[in-house]
This record gives sequence, structure tokens and C-alpha cells, in this order.
Amino acid sequence: MPRPRPPARTGKVPAALSPRYGALAARVLSAAGGMTAGLASEGPLPSRRDILVLVDELLEVLFPESHRMGTNGGRLQDHVANTIASLEDHLERAIFLGLHRTCAKPDDKCARKARALTAQLLTALPRIRASLGKDVLAAYDSDPAATGIDEIVACYPGLYAIAVYRAAHHLLGLGAEVLPRMLTEHAHSRTGIDIHPGATIGASFFIDHGTGIVIGETSTIGDRVRIYQGVTLGALSIRDRGRTDKPQAKKRHPTIESDAIIYANATILGGNTVIGQGAVVGGNAWITYSVPPRTRVGVGT
Repeated sequence: MPRPRPPARTGKVPAALSPRYGALAARVLSAAGGMTAGLASEGPLPSRRDILVLVDELLEVLFPESHRMGTNGGRLQDHVANTIASLEDHLERAIFLGLHRTCAKPDDKCARKARALTAQLLTALPRIRASLGKDVLAAYDSDPAATGIDEIVACYPGLYAIAVYRAAHHLLGLGAEVLPRMLTEHAHSRTGIDIHPGATIGASFFIDHGTGIVIGETSTIGDRVRIYQGVTLGALSIRDRGRTDKPQAKKRHPTIESDAIIYANATILGGNTVIGQGAVVGGNAWITYSVPPRTRVGVGT
């Protein structure tokens, strides 16, 4: 005989059962006291939907020619202006939700700071777009499979992750909290590319394929660097966390100098590790030492 189905949930808790659920809720909340002690507050963070809308609007402004959000056939400038107006509201709210966790008076101090940071990011959008233009051209120059700029903007996960990173990195530098990491984690979930917003990445950065790439918080990457899928720029050990909120933050992740190429699945670890200018690191290499400029490691002749 088929098993009977449980009754459908309506979302309403019967009055007779509410004490039972309340008691269970109390036990759940008290089960991990150390975790709640580490929370800045009980205030909400931006929802996943908030982040999705925010990223879509950011990319619509930074790459408006792609019309990711559609077009009504009007002038491109008007379309961008309307998107910026919507972005401003969503961005200010998301910044506020990230900030108010640590503000004593969130309704005034945090609200003012959120407005100020929003205005600063909007002012920086032309510079961010100019930087992304160099990343797009680097992809077009580096990938013979690319049929055009429009294909790169529409299809390349590496550019998507870089675009979100560049906006998040700027926000982090302005003093936004939590939101920059939520933005890059959204890109991570969509592309498989994990770039911490605290990393420093130079101009004309190209990520090919991209799946499985990890770029740690204190990584430093120069100009015209190319990396391929599966590359890790990581830390050697987590015994000393070297938290960046300490007065003297420890550099835990490597430095990749300009014009270096790192092929698929290479792992490069350690804050003192430097891959020199123009060096080439072959696929599947395990690097915990510095590589001189213009040196080829693990690459056949």
C-alpha cells in the first residue's frame, strides 16, 4: 500500500501546538551560546534576493551595452540613468544592513554613513568601468576563442567574477562591512570563482574558464596577469589566523607580479611567496617558494 502523505503545511501554527514549537525554538537558540556571543547584533543582513538585484543592477550600469536587464528601445544614456537611480536605493539599503550591526545608533550614524558610501561608489562607477574595459580587452587579446567583445561580456564567468570583485573591493576600501563579501560570494556561487574582496588585483586581469579558482584576502596580483581554472592563491597554515582586523595584519597569501601566467590547477601558498614578473607556473604545480622573474616552473620546453 502507498504510504499516506503528511498534511500540507499552510504556514500557520495551530494554537494548541504553539507552546511545543516555542519550547523547541528556545532550545535551538540556546544550543550554541558561543556562536551568538560572536554576533555583532541580531539585526538582519541583506537577503539573497537583495544581493542578486544589486549585482544585476551594478553589471547593467558597468556593461550597459549588453542589456542584461532588457531595454525599452530608448536612449542608452537614459537606460543607464534609470538603472543608477534604482541601484542607489538598493545599494544604500544593503550597505546600511551591513553597517548597522556595529552601530550604537543605527538609525542616524549608520544611515548617514550608508548614504555617504553609496554616493562615493556611484561617483567611482566610471573608474570601475574603465578598469573593467581593460579586463575585457585582456580577455579578447588572450583568448582566440572569443568572437568579440560582446561575447566576453555576455558569456565569460571570469569577467563576471572580476566585475563583481572590482565593485566589492572598492566598497571594502570605503569602509563598507559584510556587503563586499556577500557580493563576491554571490559571484562565487554563480561562477565557481572565489575572489576575496580584500585581494589587490591590477589592470588587465584575465581569468580563463575559471572554475575552482581561489584568490585569498591578502593576495596581491600585478598587471596583465593570466590565470586558468583551478588555481589557488592560498595561505600556508591557519594556526595563526593573522586576522586583517588586527592592528598589524599578516600577509597570508602570495604575490603575483605583472605579466605572470599561472596554468590550470597550480597551487601557490604563503604570504612570503612571490611569483616574479613574467614568470610562468605550469599546471598542477605546488609552489611554496618564490619564483624569480621570467622563470618557467613545471613547464616543458
